[in-house]
Order: sequence, then C-alpha cells, then structure tokens
Amino acid sequence: MTVRPYDPSDLDDLVEVCIGTADNGSDATGLLDDDLLWAELYLLPYLERHPDLAFVVEDDGGRAHGYIVATDDTDAFEAWFRDEWWPPRRAAYAASRDQNQADLVASADSRAPGVWAHEGTHPAHLHIDLLPDAQGKGWGTTLISYLAVALGHRGVPGVHAVASAENVGAAAFYPKAGFEELTAPQGSRAFGLDLQRDPAST
Repeated sequence: MTVRPYDPSDLDDLVEVCIGTADNGSDATGLLDDDLLWAELYLLPYLERHPDLAFVVEDDGGRAHGYIVATDDTDAFEAWFRDEWWPPRRAAYAASRDQNQADLVASADSRAPGVWAHEGTHPAHLHIDLLPDAQGKGWGTTLISYLAVALGHRGVPGVHAVASAENVGAAAFYPKAGFEELTAPQGSRAFGLDLQRDPAST
C-alpha cells in the first residue's frame, strides 16, 4: 500500500470506506435508511470544498482502503456547510422515521461556526478512516503527516479531530499520533495537534 493525493476517481471507494467505518470504526452498513448520509456529512463536503486536503491509502491495484479529509478553517467550513451544502440535501434524509438517521439529521442541523472552543488554536479539523486491513500498520500516522505538511504550508497553527466518547479506537490512536486531548462536550472526545511544534509541518 501507499499514500497519495485524492483523485476524483477514488470517490466510490472512499464512500465505501466511510460507510464501512462510520459506526465508531465499525461497519455502519444498514444502520440508516440511507447509508449515504454518513458520507454526505463526514466525507463528501470535504472533498467538495478541499480536495487538495484529501489523501488516500491505496493498494497495488489502486483501490482505496482509507483516507484523510480536512478543512483548514473550521468556522468558514461550518458556515458553508450550514448555508450551502446541507440545505439542498436535507429533505432527502429528513423524511425517514429511522431514529439513527433522525439523530444524524439533527446533528447536521446543529452544525455552525463557533461551536468548538478550541477553533482559535486548532482551526483546522480532520476526519480519518481506514478499513481493518489498513489499520495498525502506520498508515493513519502517515496520512496525518501528509495533511500536516499541507496545512503547515498554509500557516495553519493546529488541527483537531472529534470522536464519539464510545470510539475506543480513536481514543487510542490520536495520542499515539501526537495529539493532545482537548475539552469537548459530553459524549464526545476532542484531540488537537499543534502544527507549529510538529516536525511534519516544517
């Protein structure tokens, strides 16, 4: 396997990875009336707005087994998500009576700039997902290194990631990748990486 920048031809593979890891790192297929909602919230808007901040782990055949996506400005991204990305898509998902889907729609409805107290010191945020066959082999830290370089070139001082409090994989991974735990609302955990100290950003 190797890491490279995202290419639009990766889109279908990345959607599969997103859904296949959306349940706190486990396969979320069938948990919603429409599985694509996971990607509409946590993958596709990042590829739309910041395709140059997306990197992929691919196998020898070119198939993606993992990715990292990000924004360099969380407040600007969340304002765009609220005002432009989500409104034309919401109706397709909001009619469902499935409680899991309703909860995700409510979460999307609540997204807005200024929600996270640490956006001043860690204005970028990321999502990283790896299929089981790519986990535990260093590809996650490699993806973060690629992103850190890209964000560092833009002068971004820090990046954060947010996970459910039940996501034990994320809780173990981020500290090993050099992140420090940040304050977060109940039910969530947040982790931040200072890019001004991180050698990968220089």
